[in-house]
Amino acid sequence: MAPTATEAVARRVVTTALGVAACERDVEKLEFIEEKTRDFDSEQERVLAEILARNNGAEYLRRHGMEGRTDRAAFKACVPVVTYEDLRPEIERIANGDRSNIISSHPITEFLTSSGTSAGERKLMPTIEDELNRRQMLYSLLMPVMNLYVPGLDKGKGLYFLFIKSETKTPGGLPARPVLTSYYKSDIFKHRPYDPYNVYTSPTAAILCTDSFQSMYSQMLCGLVARTEVLRVGAVFASGLLRAIRFLQVHWKELAHDIRTGTMSAKVVEPSIRAAVDEVLRPDAELADFVEAECAKDSWEGIITRVWPNTKYLDVIVTGAMAQYIPMLKYYSGGLPMACTMYASSECYFGLNLRPMCDPSEVSYTIMPNMGYFELLPHDPEAKPLCKDDPPPRLVDLADAEVGKEYELVITTYAGLCRYRVGDILQVTGFHNAAPQFRFVRRKNVLLSIDSDKTDEAELQAAVERASALLAPYDARIAEYTSQADATTIPGHYVVYWELMVGEGGEWPEAAVFERCCLEMEEALNAVYRQGRNGDAIGPLEIRVVRGGTFEEVMDYAISRGASINQYKAPRCVSFGPIIELLNSRVLSKHFSPACPTYSPHKK
Repeated sequence: MAPTATEAVARRVVTTALGVAACERDVEKLEFIEEKTRDFDSEQERVLAEILARNNGAEYLRRHGMEGRTDRAAFKACVPVVTYEDLRPEIERIANGDRSNIISSHPITEFLTSSGTSAGERKLMPTIEDELNRRQMLYSLLMPVMNLYVPGLDKGKGLYFLFIKSETKTPGGLPARPVLTSYYKSDIFKHRPYDPYNVYTSPTAAILCTDSFQSMYSQMLCGLVARTEVLRVGAVFASGLLRAIRFLQVHWKELAHDIRTGTMSAKVVEPSIRAAVDEVLRPDAELADFVEAECAKDSWEGIITRVWPNTKYLDVIVTGAMAQYIPMLKYYSGGLPMACTMYASSECYFGLNLRPMCDPSEVSYTIMPNMGYFELLPHDPEAKPLCKDDPPPRLVDLADAEVGKEYELVITTYAGLCRYRVGDILQVTGFHNAAPQFRFVRRKNVLLSIDSDKTDEAELQAAVERASALLAPYDARIAEYTSQADATTIPGHYVVYWELMVGEGGEWPEAAVFERCCLEMEEALNAVYRQGRNGDAIGPLEIRVVRGGTFEEVMDYAISRGASINQYKAPRCVSFGPIIELLNSRVLSKHFSPACPTYSPHKK
C-alpha cells in the first residue's frame, strides 16, 4: 500500500544516508557525521589551520618556526614527531605552575592522567576548557547511531556501572585525574538535560562517589529495582562489567534484604547517595524473592538476561586487551551482542563505530576529522628502533591510508600536543565516505593489561629482576619466565611463570618467599597497576613455578609450528591456548601476593 502524504513527509524527515533515524533530533546528528566524513581531508586541513592559529603565540610552535604560519606543508616540514618523554620538560613546567603560553595560547585547565611511563608515574596530558565540548559532541553522536540498529531505546533505561577515580593536584595547583573522572564531574554531565534515549538507572550521586563499594552497591541496587526497565547493560570496559557481576555474586543477599525492607544497607553512609536511592527504593518482597531465587542457583550462565530480561545488548569496550573477556561476557549474558561504540583516549577523542552491533572481531572505528588533526606512522613490527641520526619518519595523512596496512596514530590537538605519538597500533579496514576506518590492534609494546593498566616488556623485566633478588639467599635464580593476563578470574590478574635453577649448595625457597616475590613484583609496577590493585580492578599477582625443562618444551612446540630454532626467543607474554595449557600442566606450585602494593594518588 502506498504511503499517505503525511507518512511520506515523515519518512523524508527521518531518512538519512546512514539509515532511518529514530527521531528528528537524530537526523541532524547523522547528517553531521555524513558531512564531516564526506569532506574528510579538507576538514582535517581546516582543523590543523585552526589549531595553529589558536596557538599562534605558543612557545613550542614559535621554537619550531611556526609563528604566524598555519599551512600544512610548513607544519610537516618544521614540527617534529614526538613522544611523551620529548614533551616532558614542557609538561613539567606547566605542572609546576608556569602559566605562560608554553604549548597552548589557551590556559591549560587540568591534566588528564594516562597510563604509566617507564619511570612508573602517570602521564599528564594537558587539556583546555573547550575540549570538554568536543568530547560531549562525540558522545552526542553515539545514541543516534545506536538507534539505527536497536529500536525503542527511549522506552527504557540503561544500567551502566560508571565510576570516578582518585585525583590529585600538580605542584602548580592544576587538577590531575582520569579523563572519565573529569567528564563525570563536569557540569555538562552533572546537569545534562533529560534525554529519553539516555536515561540511566544509576544516580549521579552514586557515580560521583569515590568509595568504590558504596558506588557499586547503590548502582547495583538501583539496577535491580528497575530490572524490567533496563534495555542495555554496560560499563566502560568489559572488565568493569564483570566486576559488577562478581559484586552481585558476593552481595546479593544484602541487596535482596534491602529490596525486601525498602531500606538501604548501613554500609552506604554517603548522604547524597542515600537520598537518591530513597527516591526509588520501596519494600518489594516479590522482587526480593526473585533476586534470591536467581542468585542462589548453582549456575550463573545467562544471569544478565535472567535478572534484566529486556536487555538488548551490552555496551562495553571489548577490543584490544579487553577481547580476553568476551567468552565470560557471553556466558553471563546468554550471548547478547556487545556494542563497542567509540574510540577515545586521554590525549584526544577520535571517533565512533558506525556499525555498533557487529561482532567484536569486526569492530572498526570511523575517525571524526573535527576532533583533532591526525597523521599515521607506518608500523613495521620488525623494524629496529630509530637512532638519533636516522631521518625522521615519514607520516601519512589519514586520507591516504591504505586498507590492510597497520599504522601508529599521531595526533595534534587543540590543547597543544603537536605530532604526538599516541602508541596505538591501528589497521585500516576501509572507508566511510572519505573517512578511514580502523581496527584497534593493540597498544604499542604493551604485554599485559587487565583493566586500564598497561605493562610493557621492560617494566615486567625490571619487576622480575627486583623480585629475583629475594631468591639470592637460597642460591636460586630464575632461568626463564613468561606471563599472561588471566581473565578467567574476577577481577583478572597477572600470572607469571617461573622456571628456577638452584645451585648445588642451595635450597628450594619456601612458599612465603615466593609470596614476597609476588608483592615485590607488584611494588615495581606502575601507578596505574598499583591503583587498580588497591581498588577492585585487578586481583593479586600470581607466580606459578614450573618444573625444570618446561621452557624447552615450549620452544620445541613453537619450532614444531614453524618457528626458527636460530631466531627463537622465549615469549615474555603468552596468549596462545595450547602453550598456556602446556605451562599449566607443568606447574609445581602457585603463589599469590599476600597484600596490596603501596599506592597513593599523591606519589609515584
